[in-house]
Parts: sequence; C-alpha cells; structure tokens
Amino acid sequence: MTLPLIPSAVIGSHGKPGWWFAAVKASEAGEFGPGDLEEMFDDAADTAIRDMETAGVDIITDGEVRRLDGYVDSYYAIIKGIEPLPIRRKAGPWGYDQQTRYEAVGRIETPPGGLGIVKEFTYLKTRTTRHTKATCAGPLTFGSRIHPGKLYKGVVDVAERFAEVINAELRGLVTAGADFIQLDEPARGNVSGEEMARLFNLATEGVKARLAFHICFGNRFGRSRFNRTYAPYFPGVLKARAEQFVLEFTSRELSELDLWKRYGEGRELGAGVVDVKGFSQDTPEDVAGRIRRVLQVCPAERLTVNPDCGFGWSPRYMCNQKLTALAAGAALVRKELAGQR
Repeated sequence: MTLPLIPSAVIGSHGKPGWWFAAVKASEAGEFGPGDLEEMFDDAADTAIRDMETAGVDIITDGEVRRLDGYVDSYYAIIKGIEPLPIRRKAGPWGYDQQTRYEAVGRIETPPGGLGIVKEFTYLKTRTTRHTKATCAGPLTFGSRIHPGKLYKGVVDVAERFAEVINAELRGLVTAGADFIQLDEPARGNVSGEEMARLFNLATEGVKARLAFHICFGNRFGRSRFNRTYAPYFPGVLKARAEQFVLEFTSRELSELDLWKRYGEGRELGAGVVDVKGFSQDTPEDVAGRIRRVLQVCPAERLTVNPDCGFGWSPRYMCNQKLTALAAGAALVRKELAGQR
C-alpha cells in the first residue's frame, strides 16, 4: 500500500476495552494464568488493530495493549538491577509523585529476549496489511524514575545505559521487518535539547529504519507532567538523527507552530491535531482546520498527522471517535489540495 499525502498515524497506545481491565484484575487476583493473559492480550491487540483500520488510520500500531500500568511500568518489573523505593504519598488525589520509583542496585539488564517489543511487532505484522510503526520508550523515559544509586553517576548516566538496552531492541525490530520506529521521550526540562538528541542518537546508532522522535509533556490520566513548551529544546534537539519529529499542538491551541516554521525545514513533522487530554468530540472539520494551520509552517509532502499523544488513558469509545475524525479530517484536506493542483 502506498501512503497518501498527509497520512494519518497514531502515537502508539489505544483505548483499552473494559474487559482488558477486568482480565488484568483477574490475573492479579490469581484467577488467570499466563496463558489466559496472553490470549487476552492477543484479543486486545486484534481489537485495537481493527479499531484503527475501521477509523481509516493509515499508519497503525498494536495499541501497546501488552504494556501494563503506564507504559514503562511493565518493563521495570522485568528489568534486572533495580529495586522499588517506598512511595511517600499514597492517599489523596493521584499525581506523578505516587508513581513507583526505583534505585539502581546493580548493572541494569534485560531478561533473555529483551523487552518484548519485537514480539509485539511481529504479532502486529501478522494481523494487518497497513503501514505500521513500532514504538519504544526512549532512554530518558526509562531512566527518569530510577535513582542512580552507587553504580551510576546520575540520570543521564542511567539513560546512557538504557540507550544500549534500547539499541539492541531496535536492531531486533529491524530484523523483524520494522521500517518505521518511534522513540518516546519526556520534555522534562532538566535536560537540554542537545542532550536529548545525543541520547536519541546513542539509542538508534546503526538502526536502519525511518526514525521518529516523539517529545511528550506527560499524559498519565490525561494530565501533563512538564512545562508544555518546546522552545527550550530548539534548535539543539534537531541534532537527533530523526526523519520525523512528533509534537503535541492541539491541547495547547496550536501554540509554537512558529518553532517549526523557524527550525523545521527539511524534516518531517508528525503534528498533533487531536487532543487526547480532552473529552470534547472532534469533528472532521475541526481536524481539517488544524491541519490547514499546520500547512502554513510545514509542506504537505513532509507532514503526517496524529493525536497529540497516546490514547492509553482514554476511554475506547472516545479514542475511536477521535481517530475517525483524524482520518476523515486528513481526507478533507487531501481532497482540497488535489483540487488546487
């Protein structure tokens, strides 16, 4: 299949069905065995893939449905060399200070077989004929909740070790047939754009695929974690060897599009044109209007449109409604541009 002009894509995660949560609780209560849970994950991936195809999305994932409790938490459970730290605040409204943090107590290692992302992608490829994207948390994402302990010097040192871990995973993805890979990193504020780019380049060294760099402000329970501005990271972050930068715009009322006009020449933009943090219903016309504004700073030939972030913290029905509007809005603009040529 050939991608259309201004293809639609997802960030990675999909809204999970109610039975996904019921099955996870049953597993935690000892009512499901590993085989039961694996069957449920397969069914959930099939459901996410079908939802994306039905919505008309051009570039899809498996919905990241096998990644439990906040994207990297399931990986922390299998990574060796770290131990959980006590959570200081458990009562009251949920916040990022209630996430489990860890301390490095030895060399950080993955189990045999790595993080499992290659297995996820291999399953995806057997279930769709659409274009696909493989997604992986970046070194800063993995390292941001790990205290360096005595073995590592600081958060960047921990991230450098994770860059090695990620690199092995990405090379495995390429061997499995992945030709488009996205790393997800936080706009955490205490690491410069140049440092983010350096770590991205370490993690992707020698990886022969089209690379995307998603920079996230946080989205757990639809809440941001970091100051929502990209300005401090430009132009240093552009030293990353990424063909595409995937950025959040809609939840910020399309602010900072001028950054791309100023610095983005020659790069692809994955523009967030759907707000995953809000419950408002997007229409194709809403999405088309946002795309038209993005086209003022990015040529159509270098533009992909996507939600601002993943839908892992969104109800499935809302996710599907917004994805349908995303694909339909892109089709509207595509038709307009065809009429002008």
